[in-house]
Amino acid sequence: MIKQLFRLHRTILSTFNRPFKRYFLKKYSLRNRFSIIAGQRGVGKTTVMIQYIYSFIQDDIISKKALYVPVDHFMVVGHSLYEIAEEFVQYGGQLLCFDEIHKYPNWSRELKSIYDSFPDLKLIVSGSSALEIHKGSHDLSRRAVVYRMTGLSLREFIELKYHIELPILDIESILTDHEKYSLEITKKLAPKRLKILPVFQAYLRHGYFPYFLEHPDEGTYLKTLEQGLHTTIESDLLSIYPRLAGVSIKKLKILLSTIARSAPFTPDMKRLKKIIAVGDERTLKNYLHYLEDGKAITCLSKKNKSIRGMEKPEKIYLNNPNQALAITDKEKVNAGTIREIFFTCMLQEEHMVAIPPKGDFIVDDKNIFEIGGKGKTFKQIKDIPYSYLALDNIEHGMNAKIPLWLFGFLY
Repeated sequence: MIKQLFRLHRTILSTFNRPFKRYFLKKYSLRNRFSIIAGQRGVGKTTVMIQYIYSFIQDDIISKKALYVPVDHFMVVGHSLYEIAEEFVQYGGQLLCFDEIHKYPNWSRELKSIYDSFPDLKLIVSGSSALEIHKGSHDLSRRAVVYRMTGLSLREFIELKYHIELPILDIESILTDHEKYSLEITKKLAPKRLKILPVFQAYLRHGYFPYFLEHPDEGTYLKTLEQGLHTTIESDLLSIYPRLAGVSIKKLKILLSTIARSAPFTPDMKRLKKIIAVGDERTLKNYLHYLEDGKAITCLSKKNKSIRGMEKPEKIYLNNPNQALAITDKEKVNAGTIREIFFTCMLQEEHMVAIPPKGDFIVDDKNIFEIGGKGKTFKQIKDIPYSYLALDNIEHGMNAKIPLWLFGFLY
């Protein structure tokens, strides 16, 4: 069995290695003994795992120190992960990587046993964004570190497509020195005759998922994205929440469709219960929780509290701009909606984003942002401390007016 897996491992490594390295690998060293990479379908978890293996084996593809195992491969189905690990260790194995772990029944029990039985073995596993290590059959929260992986930032999109390296900025740098950085970035684009605004518009349409390069036709890319969302609901969420029956899956799709038609969506819980035919609000909030965990939607509250605390979300957005174009009528997608989705998408993983009494967003319980086109004014957030305009269709800003595209350089 292990010899067959080594052959599969070498085939996959030679086929799927990519030269472009995500910021994720630079930010997280994955040095701990047990790492879980959780993320939306298509964000590049497999590529990151393969790149890490290459660095571990120092590009020696014949090495038996590392093994990549796609748990949904027909060669693996029906075999025990523990037995694979045991045989791998006997061959001198040091790094074992399981991809798509959520598709393996009782994955948490087997991983716990592997971790406890082989103290010198390093484990890296990947799984759906909905993966919850404390809700598996065995609690792994004291053993594993979970790293959440997102799609490409605007900065990464530019580096991947045009091979231009640009700086990563933190939020304070953007707020205080955006004029300096916007000038620096636009100058670096100039030798390739690129302008940041059309590049930004291209990113909003088809730049969030790394596989855009495989689909030069935008329509094909968006169709693939739509199909990925269906698979997330029909397969990935079902793997993690087995109690979701066929009827529940259908209701999740209806709920997502309802949200997509009017995002940003201010939920009327009574109306939503009637639309998807559920009798109580708790069930509806659970459904929203499933869609948010699957990275289909983003729920924002007034108080920086997740709806996991059963609080009603104040607004619901689709997860990223590409997704919004994939599952809604492109002719009806509002530019303002895309702008707001982009802003939340870029900030939500590293910052607390909520809905304030005035303005569009409050970030980290301090900074107020109003999002709009270049004609937007401070009228709605006048005299509010730490308030800013994030404006589309401008290359450079001034004072508290900041180019919206610059928030795509946070990672």
